[in-house]
Amino acid sequence: MDQTTPHSDETYAGQLLGFTIPSRNARGRVVRLDSVLDEILSAHDYPAPITHLLAEALVLASLMGGLLKDDGSQVTMQAQTEAGAVNLLVCDFKDGNLRGYVDYDEARLAELGANPSLFALFGKGYLAITFDMADGRGRYQGIVPLEGDSLSQACENYFLQSEQVPTMIRCAVRGDGASCSAAGLLIQHLPDGEEGRERLHARLDHPEWEHVAVMAGSIRHDELLDPALSLEAIVWRLFHEEEEVRIQRGAQIARGCRCSIEHYKEVIARFPEADRADMRDDQGMILVDCAFCSKQFAIAA
Repeated sequence: MDQTTPHSDETYAGQLLGFTIPSRNARGRVVRLDSVLDEILSAHDYPAPITHLLAEALVLASLMGGLLKDDGSQVTMQAQTEAGAVNLLVCDFKDGNLRGYVDYDEARLAELGANPSLFALFGKGYLAITFDMADGRGRYQGIVPLEGDSLSQACENYFLQSEQVPTMIRCAVRGDGASCSAAGLLIQHLPDGEEGRERLHARLDHPEWEHVAVMAGSIRHDELLDPALSLEAIVWRLFHEEEEVRIQRGAQIARGCRCSIEHYKEVIARFPEADRADMRDDQGMILVDCAFCSKQFAIAA
């Protein structure tokens, strides 16, 4: 069939779904994170505003990571400020492996109340998005101000300013204190077959993009989060009137902290002996904490 049809008996929690609309020169990704999100968040006892922030960031990293075509490629998203309640937020996605954490100032956060804005959390911060390509194209990075009401808007600005790609992103996060779920939709306009950094200009008023943006913008947060509604069904609801919608199932997403004793041994071995001596405790061990998963590794060095 040229068009996709919904399968209500399937759900894609923790899995990406890619799609293209050839007649509109558009591509998109949809993701829903449930148990994998709880697993990542459980490494730290985050307060509600930080949980919501990190959940959105993990959705965004998954959506952007889903744009990468080659195994071994990685996207890293880092938001940072020097004067806000959040000191650092970092997430990365590689081959379906997702991880992230937030470093924040508890006292400053407590002063902001229950639902602080993005500006309250970061002040005049910036967002850096880095793509490490496994196909020989190397690494490239774009940096944009943390402006707007959400991280999603900052990512839209990144694609428009750094990649010249009109992009719409919608994220939804829901938590009850015991668990958290999050989902998102990303759609882009790629006229004339142009890809990413090869684009010479972007047209937000292009008729194809205006149509796609209106359709995608009609998605509701409850639809994105509804476990009874598969990701394929979401795409069908939005674009069932198009003459063709192509579906590509993405990677299953899992918590992907890559910490290990072997990894840290390799890192420590690069330091001069004098530095390693300063790192050792009274028992001759070097203790290493993983910020992502909160595990501590004792390494004989």
